[in-house]
Amino acid sequence: MTEPQLHKISLNGVELAYFERGSRQADKPTLLFVHATGFHGRIWDRIIESFPGYHSLALELRGHGRSENVVINHWREVGEDVAAFAEALRLANVVGVAHSMGAHAMVDAAAQCAAFARLVLLDPTIAAPEAYADAAPLPFDGPHPATKRRNRFASAKEMIERLLPKSSFGLYEPRILEDYCRYGLLPAESGGFELACPPEVEASVYMTARSNGGVYDSLRSLDIPVTIMRARARGADGPVADFSASPTWPGLVGEFKHAREIHLDDCSHFIPMQMPERVIAVVAEEIAAWTPA
Repeated sequence: MTEPQLHKISLNGVELAYFERGSRQADKPTLLFVHATGFHGRIWDRIIESFPGYHSLALELRGHGRSENVVINHWREVGEDVAAFAEALRLANVVGVAHSMGAHAMVDAAAQCAAFARLVLLDPTIAAPEAYADAAPLPFDGPHPATKRRNRFASAKEMIERLLPKSSFGLYEPRILEDYCRYGLLPAESGGFELACPPEVEASVYMTARSNGGVYDSLRSLDIPVTIMRARARGADGPVADFSASPTWPGLVGEFKHAREIHLDDCSHFIPMQMPERVIAVVAEEIAAWTPA
């Protein structure tokens, strides 16, 4: 399959990177993909390749991938970036597909601009409304553990071997884990490779995860169809950073005007990495249901 084209664009004072495949067609929607915290635009390759006849865009969020290396101060910033991106490219008839923090951002973006026709939100990191009451940082003592993440690797192969036994990485499809590592490293000035999303950027996202209670104003204003794919429920005493379960408030689906939920009780938070075929099937359903504006 043809390699996607890398482009860069300056928006909201930050240079953002994105990968593009195909060209716009009047009788088909544009597919816009937005990744989760710590990931990058090429994490979607496995899924995007199932839609070769479509115009697709995979945006890399600020601080991630090949976008400018800046920390996240407020989650509202990320939604504003996605909205500005859609407006700058004059997108329309978009089926948006986004994961975790990216899905949170896409909700804000869809409320700010008219480009979006339908949304597929993969385990969106949107907590219960009361969780945003005081906008306090998450309860970590001292620096977030993500700041201690290893940042240097000799190769993607070394990164794969190190990650495979850890956390939920063993649940990823092998191809997707390879893409995660291969495209998640950038050449380091002193040799070898370093993470495209530096540990301090990843930590800044987690530490501001309760900053944007305004996402509820956004989602309640949406008048487009929304599909939520939610992973297994987190236990009442589960840790905040438990990626084996869902960060999505189970009542979220009822807050949208037009939403359905698909509950994947056999899946971790990493739905597009663990069950790409399920995601592909849902995106195909949304494309089939799409009608031009």
